Amino acid sequence: MRLLMNYGREGLQIELPDDWDVRVIRKKPMPVLGDPKGAVEAALQRPVGCAPLRELASQAKSACILICDITRPVPNNIILPPLIRTLMGAGMDPSRIQVLVATGLHRPNQGEELEELVGDPWVMETVSVENHFARNLQDHVEVGRTSEGVPVLLDKRLVEAELRIVTGLVEPHFMAGYSGGRKVIMPGVAYERTITALHTAKYFEHPRSANCVIEGNPLHEAQLEVVRLLGGAFAVNSVIDENRRLSFVNFGEIEQSHLQAVSFMRPYAEIQVQEKFHTVLTSAAGYPLDRTYYQTVKGMVGAMELLRQGGDLFIVSEISEGFGSREYREAQLLLLRLGPEGFLREILSRQHALIDEWQTEMQLKPMRIGQIHLYTQALSQEERELTGVRVIQDLEAEIRKSVERSREKRVVVVPEGPYVVPMYYGPGL
Repeated sequence: MRLLMNYGREGLQIELPDDWDVRVIRKKPMPVLGDPKGAVEAALQRPVGCAPLRELASQAKSACILICDITRPVPNNIILPPLIRTLMGAGMDPSRIQVLVATGLHRPNQGEELEELVGDPWVMETVSVENHFARNLQDHVEVGRTSEGVPVLLDKRLVEAELRIVTGLVEPHFMAGYSGGRKVIMPGVAYERTITALHTAKYFEHPRSANCVIEGNPLHEAQLEVVRLLGGAFAVNSVIDENRRLSFVNFGEIEQSHLQAVSFMRPYAEIQVQEKFHTVLTSAAGYPLDRTYYQTVKGMVGAMELLRQGGDLFIVSEISEGFGSREYREAQLLLLRLGPEGFLREILSRQHALIDEWQTEMQLKPMRIGQIHLYTQALSQEERELTGVRVIQDLEAEIRKSVERSREKRVVVVPEGPYVVPMYYGPGL
């Protein structure tokens, strides 16, 4: 059997023996919108829980539009032009329209990469497009404190805008349940200390802090608190299929519209399974998500419910940009020095997480189940050791060895990685 795994821009071909029992897990077939830009325009006119955008814009003199950074394949080229034209058509001066890249604690997107992210030269020429910098205290303003006393500081460009709009992709997220909506604000444009206070082990060791879980998810609830302290916002929510084509789009009040998009996405992204496997093969979703090892962890967590205790989880990731931040390297070094249990003990009592240590913490979850094998053609030898997993050279040969160890010719494959989440319910449930 020949399979194409999501890997970089082009994908990775893999061939498995025809006499094996290979189960391939994909999203169920999704509808594709024939006129994507027309669908965006219609969504702006038929909102969820608020007035149409043109009416909202007629009552405001300024707007801040948040967009996700380069790690998310949001169809900005489809969303931003009709959004901005609607604002201008309602009388808003383009000089008062700000597009802000919600980087969180990721690096900024600049130059040709920023142009690729925005996806439309007219947008770049017509309005201001800038990055959020979470570490610059002077760029933020406090909007209040959460019920647990965490000071919430957000980018003043969003806070001071009369009309606040977030755009994003709704897909499974291994901490927040689903991406998009409130997550574009926190951590998207939050101050460093706000992010680290809301990214501690207290949140991520909670059993409800998981893929596809919204109700009772402590991170999701904290993010909604942040939105309410801000005074609310509006959202354009998009859903894409496996081939990155627009399947759904809506506009409306941020919480209601996001939940509607999540409800649309659930039956496609959440795949029920009744068995676990010794040999699991998945991906880090390909470009742009698999540019770093940091983001690769999402693929490991996404497939872990398929993995039998003591089994082998194989993940392919191009990692074209390298390992990740300096802080992430330090977290991985701590993992190697202390081991998984020692690392967790070290971080459990912190009131503020160290930057990016949460990704190391999430990697512990699949590591508790079985051995992780990473296939990549990138990373130095030092970086390969930093991963804390087994980096392999010959993917097909290593999969064959895993099958031999299990003494059963059964393999499960998730080509799209973390964008589709297998959920184990056990036999007969």
